[in-house]
Order: sequence, then structure tokens, then C-alpha cells
Amino acid sequence: MSAFCVSNAAVTNPAAARSKSIGARRGVATTRGLSTRAFIRRANRAQTVSMASGGEDVETLRFLTPKDCVAVKEKFGTPTYVYDLARLQEQATKAKAFPSAFGLTVRYAMKASPNAAILKVFRKAGLHIDASSGYEVHRAVKAGFQYDQISLSTQEFPDFFPELVDKGLKVNACSLSQLEAYGIMFPGSKVGLRFNPGLGSGGTGKTNVGGPSSSFGIWHELLPQAKEIVERHGLIVDRIHTHIGSGSDPAVWQKTSGMSLDLVRQFPTVETLNLGGGYKVGRMSYEKSTDLQVVGSPVKELFQKFAEETGRELKLEIEPGTFLLANSCAIVCTVQDKVKTSDDADGHVFLKLDAGMTEVLRPSLYAAQHPLVTVSAAGELPKEHVSYVVVGHCCESGDLMTPTPDDAEGIAERTMGAVDIGDLLVVEGSGAYCAGMSSKNYNSFPEAPEVMKGADGTMHVIRQKQTLEQILVNEVELPDAAC
Repeated sequence: MSAFCVSNAAVTNPAAARSKSIGARRGVATTRGLSTRAFIRRANRAQTVSMASGGEDVETLRFLTPKDCVAVKEKFGTPTYVYDLARLQEQATKAKAFPSAFGLTVRYAMKASPNAAILKVFRKAGLHIDASSGYEVHRAVKAGFQYDQISLSTQEFPDFFPELVDKGLKVNACSLSQLEAYGIMFPGSKVGLRFNPGLGSGGTGKTNVGGPSSSFGIWHELLPQAKEIVERHGLIVDRIHTHIGSGSDPAVWQKTSGMSLDLVRQFPTVETLNLGGGYKVGRMSYEKSTDLQVVGSPVKELFQKFAEETGRELKLEIEPGTFLLANSCAIVCTVQDKVKTSDDADGHVFLKLDAGMTEVLRPSLYAAQHPLVTVSAAGELPKEHVSYVVVGHCCESGDLMTPTPDDAEGIAERTMGAVDIGDLLVVEGSGAYCAGMSSKNYNSFPEAPEVMKGADGTMHVIRQKQTLEQILVNEVELPDAAC
């Protein structure tokens, strides 16, 4: 990211413009011994850090109170994931209101968090399921969904794939080889096709799942080969599916919608167009969230125009995950250590949590930014604000909760309430791709418990804390004679 671009971002973010980056606070001391190129890199990073810090306006709790945080620790220990039922239901309602011309199905992208309680909430809200593996299909069925309410788009067909299809599972073939295999097993049946439209967009390069650098979906230029396989096996293509990335640009998403309709024109039997999900959700206070009404209205118009031109009234499917979950969960942690390094330009004060990449992998993987809010052990918000680097409990240098944006290896300080050992820290925005995508059991740390805050404030356990015995249950002892 260039200094010019960052400066423009700061102008649109008054809090960022007011903040003091690491480099700015430490002045010319940060330039000692640096080449011109290295100095420019550090200056750019310092400017970016100012965005991450949110300036002098520290992040705040979303749905928990300081007293709630203390109560969670006393009852369940830390770290503990806390989901907010009211927020989950609210987001589901918003998703179901997505503008559509001829009918809408909202599929929860369950990979975001596959806990049975969350699946139950969304099933009762009228949502269907987007599954990414055969095992997720089984979990969804166990949570009460019918097979015909589940759509599978997967990188790998499971060995038990035929039995799922026989029970009514909807399938999107995501490659030519998958389409061929499906045609051999189920000639003459209905199938969906997932295409890579040649365009992608994501919050980071790692969450971009469209374009020539992505393996997801049938490359759009291979359309003739796909049609040949379909015709050879007598398949009926009833769905077209595209998905360009998580945290995608709304403008790119809308453009892809039009490109997807062009693919639909190639298959007169298609009744449904699935446009995936990936709607941007602002976790940090300075980040913006996608307004589904704003991005959906032009898509509705495209569907209406398509109907006028072809006489075909397509149903719409969307697959939100982050949109439903991101800000519907927080992780209550304890500051279990506090260390200080050098007083010079390279020194920091580190808060060490009793959580980390074993609960939230996104900062280490994507340099994702999560709001961090400190709470005193007495259940109060600290009045004094200081800057910390926050790290996790793993013996892993990459277990960092405050990376610089877009650089998982960069260390950033974050301004928050002053705390000491024994106080609490809440990681907000931890609903999507946290519990379901953690580096489970690294350093033999057990899975943290998950609880649901009900409408009346009651905390319901929806996953118990894992025990050491449960971690070891599948290990088999090697006979002495073998070693």
C-alpha cells in the first residue's frame, strides 16, 4: 500500500488522522540504520498502523457489559466464546430481506461457525445451508436440516458422496473432473455448476476466490467443455453458482452478478442463480459494512431485465457467513502476563492473553483486525488509555493479535484501556471463521467453551471446554517392540 493511498484513507477516517503511529510517536529514532527503501516501507507501515489503532477513539464492547465479562469468566473460565442470540436473529432477518425479483433462498455458509446451536438458530429463522464438505452436510442434518435444504460446493467429493445425493442433497460441480464424476454416477439428473467468472475480490488476497489465481469453480473459458460433459451424460443444469471472495468490493460483486447471468444464458434449464456471499462486514469502528439493500437493488433490476429479455424468472440464492456471524460473537480472555522490552524505538509493552491463534487464527493468517477491549477484573472500563502489542499464548512468534493491516508479520501497537495481569480483554468480531477455523490443540491447548447469550441475558453453554483426555482420545500407543 502506498503512502499516498494510506494518506487518503486517513483523510476519510478522522480518527486515523488524529492517531499517532509507532513511527510518528518515536520520531527520527526509527530511521537509524535504515536504507531509503526500508525507511519508506516503515513510513508506509506506520501510516497504516494509524488506521488500525482507530486513533484516540478506542474500541468499545458491542453486546456484552463489563459486568457480563466478569460473570463469564467466573462461570465458564477464559477464554470463552460468547454469541449473542439477538444479533444472530437480527442479521438473519436482514439477509432474508435481500432484494429479489422472483424468490430468494438464504443459505448460511456454515463453515463460518458450524456449532449445532448456531445452525439451530438459523434453521428456525428459515435459512438453508451452504456446505463446503460432506462432513458439514452430516452436521447440518444432525442439526435438523433436510438434505434438500443443503447445497454442497466442495473442493473434494467425499467417499460417501453418492448416498448424500440419493437422499436429496443439492450439488454444485466445482471443476470439470467433478462434473464428469457426477455425470458418471448420476446420468440424467439435475446438477449445479460453479463457475469462476474470471473476476475476484476479497478482503485480502487469501480471501479472494475468483480470477485466474483461484482454483475455485470451473474457469469461465472452459464453458464449452462443461457443456460437452453435461450433454454427454444427459445432465440437467438447474443452478449456476459464482462466488468471488470474502470481504469483496460491492461494485465488483454487482459486476460479477451481470457476468453470472451471461453464464445462465448458456443453459436454458437453469432456474436458480446463486451469487455466493462475501459481503464486507466492518469489525473495526473505522471499517464500513456492506448494505445488502444497496448492493441487492441493482441485482434485482438485472434479474427483472433478464426476465424481460428471455421470459425466464430466475430465483436468487445468497450464501452469507461473515455477514451473519462476524459481530455476533466476542471472546472473553484474561491478561495472563505483561512484559516490556526496550525503551528505545523498537521496544513495546506486550499483553499476553490466555487465548490466541488457538481461538482466533485470522490475525496470524490474514493480518485481520479485531477490536480489542480491555475490562478490569472488577468489571469496569479503564479510564486511562495506553498502547500495547497484544499476543497469544502459543509458543509461536506468529501468534499476534495486533498485526499491521495487510501484513501478518508486522507488529502494531493498539490503543486501549490500561490493564494489568488478571484483568480481562475482549476480542470482538469473533463470530465468523474463529471457533470454526482455529488452530485447534496447538501446544495442546484445549478447545475453548462456547456460550450463547439469550434474549433474557441468560448464558447457555453450547460447547463445553475440551479436556486433555478428549484431545488424546484418538491416539494409539506405539508398541514397545516397534521402537
